[in-house]
Amino acid sequence: MKLFVIAAFLAVATAAPSSYKPEYKAPSYSEPSYSTPSYPAPAYPAAAYNKDNKYADITITSQSDERNLDGSSQWSYAQSDYTTREESQAQKKMEGVTYDSYGKESYGEVLGNTNKGSSYWVSPEGEKFTLTWTADDAGFQPKGDHLPVAPVHEYELPVAPVHEYELPVAPALPYSRTGPGY
Repeated sequence: MKLFVIAAFLAVATAAPSSYKPEYKAPSYSEPSYSTPSYPAPAYPAAAYNKDNKYADITITSQSDERNLDGSSQWSYAQSDYTTREESQAQKKMEGVTYDSYGKESYGEVLGNTNKGSSYWVSPEGEKFTLTWTADDAGFQPKGDHLPVAPVHEYELPVAPVHEYELPVAPALPYSRTGPGY
């Protein structure tokens, strides 16, 4: 019954019109005035960007850049000297070392990037180079005809000599283990 009386009182209190009328007036500010500085503005010489640029005639002929919501991306460009570069990147779940907020190291599933790309350019001597590469959980793997190759091992490894040894016979013990203590 008490609950009903309290609920009825609250219903009447919220339904009654209020005589409170807030009147908020936004403050007004005068416009600031600044005096003109008494010193002259510094005069800097114009930048001479192309003064010693020996590649001024090379321009970018195409360019693309795509970023996706899943974290993957790909971009590329080509220049008027036939230099090209393209690269793509994707996120991948792999096994690796993780750290919690306390710095504790654990091994588990991590999110990493796998990248692959290629480049093509011509040296000043006219030699053409092509480089393709992949970088993933197996490491960085570049490929190109101009890259050095490790020599192939053609020699047979020496075999360690084997010596036959005869172990000496242990001498007989001077006491017997069949006595009263055993």
